[in-house]
Amino acid sequence: MSEVTPFFRCSGFVGPRVAMQWFRIRSGGRSMKILLAVDGSECSGVVVEEVAKRPWPADSALRIISVAETLSFEELTLPPRYREDLERATRQRAQTIVERATARLRESDARFLPISSTVVVDSPKDAIVEEAERWGADLIVVGSHGYRCPGRAPLGSVSQAVATQTKCSVEIARRRHMDGDENAE
Repeated sequence: MSEVTPFFRCSGFVGPRVAMQWFRIRSGGRSMKILLAVDGSECSGVVVEEVAKRPWPADSALRIISVAETLSFEELTLPPRYREDLERATRQRAQTIVERATARLRESDARFLPISSTVVVDSPKDAIVEEAERWGADLIVVGSHGYRCPGRAPLGSVSQAVATQTKCSVEIARRRHMDGDENAE
């Protein structure tokens, strides 16, 4: 099961049906540019499924981004050969994640949309926002693991940063927690 939380600067939190109506009204029924951020996690799978089952406006475009995180300070101290191998493996993992998401979307109603993709090496928080601005996205769809500390909002740090830093609308999807789930809220 999944839980979808669209995040709008002025509209607050609303359900997915209302969100789609809002997008259609906002776009005047015109095409939309949807940026789908994936990281290979279970939450990322929820995001792909949410996008796959939506009836997007005609002539919309979908762009998939996966971010290979930059190396940590400790990893930067590795000998050059190991560092290069690690960077290559990280980038290849991100590329595989994009290919899987693309394959799933090509099996769904989203197959009618033009689908492009990119792999970026950077901080996920920055890369997603920068790609949305560069590409001119109308909507970013991102997942949230739902990890939280006491007193924090129930959004992940990447999804929360994207929702507060970008100029376009953001929809956040996460797996609904079941009874007995160790991360249940």
